[in-house]
Amino acid sequence: MTLTTLDPITALVVVDLQNAVVALPSAHPTADVVARSARLADAFRRHGLPVVLVQALGSAPGRTESPRRAAGGPVPQGAADLVAELTPQPGDHVITKRTLSAFHRTGLAELLEGLGVTEVVVVGIATTMGVESTARAAYEHGLNVALAVDAMTDMSADAHENSVSRVFPRIAETGTTDEVIALLDAVRAG
Repeated sequence: MTLTTLDPITALVVVDLQNAVVALPSAHPTADVVARSARLADAFRRHGLPVVLVQALGSAPGRTESPRRAAGGPVPQGAADLVAELTPQPGDHVITKRTLSAFHRTGLAELLEGLGVTEVVVVGIATTMGVESTARAAYEHGLNVALAVDAMTDMSADAHENSVSRVFPRIAETGTTDEVIALLDAVRAG
């Protein structure tokens, strides 16, 4: 569904925009994803709305058919740090996750409930992993979900397009960064 409105208390959830993740090969330029996500964060902050920055540290246990990256020694210094372009602010909320979803055992649902949030805008990398898992969990927690599809990417263009065209319309409204900011400005002005 096309983005129609934003709730008065909407939070931005930025998924896994950290140095190691944005350095991976991707279907769309990560610099564009980072720049659009930073614009969204600035707009949410300007309107006094919550900004949640999600950082992945580890992964869920369990077998998969896709090989995990080989442990080649310690993680390079700064690899897990959020990208500087997000310019984290003292009022931002940083969530550390160890699974695909930013909701699983992180306290995010309780944080959002405590802030009175009824909708989230989700952006980040990777579309089919952290972004989709977080959007699904938000929907399952009863939140309205919006996705700025030009502020996300995946390692595969086909996988990204599958989420955007087939999965997201079932759980959310989608739009562009500019559309989200325009709606945000309109809702907060009214």
